[in-house]
Amino acid sequence: MSRNAHFVAPAQAADLVVDQVRVSAKRSNLWLDAWRDMRRRPMFWIAAAVALLTVVMAAFPYLFTNVAPSGGACQLMNSNGGPEAGHPLGYTRQGCDVWSRIVFGARTSVVVGLLATLIGTVIGLVMGSLAGFYGGWVDSVLSRVGDIFFTIPYIIAAIVVMTVIPQQDRTMLTLAFAIGGFSWASIARIVRAEVLRVKQSDFVTASLALGMSRFKTLLVHVLPNSIAPLIVVATIGLGNNMVAESVLSFLGVGLGGDTVSWGADISQAQTTIRTSPMALVWPSTALTLAVLSFIMLGETMRDALDPKARAER
Repeated sequence: MSRNAHFVAPAQAADLVVDQVRVSAKRSNLWLDAWRDMRRRPMFWIAAAVALLTVVMAAFPYLFTNVAPSGGACQLMNSNGGPEAGHPLGYTRQGCDVWSRIVFGARTSVVVGLLATLIGTVIGLVMGSLAGFYGGWVDSVLSRVGDIFFTIPYIIAAIVVMTVIPQQDRTMLTLAFAIGGFSWASIARIVRAEVLRVKQSDFVTASLALGMSRFKTLLVHVLPNSIAPLIVVATIGLGNNMVAESVLSFLGVGLGGDTVSWGADISQAQTTIRTSPMALVWPSTALTLAVLSFIMLGETMRDALDPKARAER
């Protein structure tokens, strides 16, 4: 029985690339896509510039002024005085330079805000990740604890805590614990929801199947893929915690001594609002711009990290 001969045409170079999978040369992932989106938005650059200016002002106040905000630099002869050379925003009721107090007041708001955000974020991250990943009775217990803290207004709780602390023991760290120790519940809820979503992924199942412990899987695979919403919430929370610090200082239960705070300056300036309104306007404006910059920065990041929001624009 004869066999039929088969003829195979020689392959040409052009034929080899017909079915070739074309891979884009441009790298792409969640963070790169978010950065490409944010850098095209003017609001991101404005918010980032104001936030960066606030942080630099808090870290290096003497780059912006060489006048002390309190002590011997305050002269009652200058009480409620207007702007003059070297003092562009005038003076407070105690004769202190308004611009100097705004510059040094940024340190209190930023440091307390950062510490409170860090404390609240760490507590919320631990509680939310454990509750979402392990489930069962762990989820029930931690979720109920979070519900209890969620029902407590953290500013009122911070007022109570700072009221019972003696004046000499009030530091930035104690104030940050008073704020961050009661504001973590909302962060825990967000982290728990994100962990519940990520732990259903195939790579988590594969990790467990390969023998990796559940806790190590949580640290190595689940948390890194759940961190994006946490960063957004923490950025917005930083602005809220700065407001909380100013509210406590305004009410007289913030930091004591000669510590400069925007909230304390607003409280002192309200008594002279009719005769010297600018002493109230300037620290209020500084607080508004700083807080708004961090909130808008967080909002911009949230939109950029959301593929659906990017597709709608």
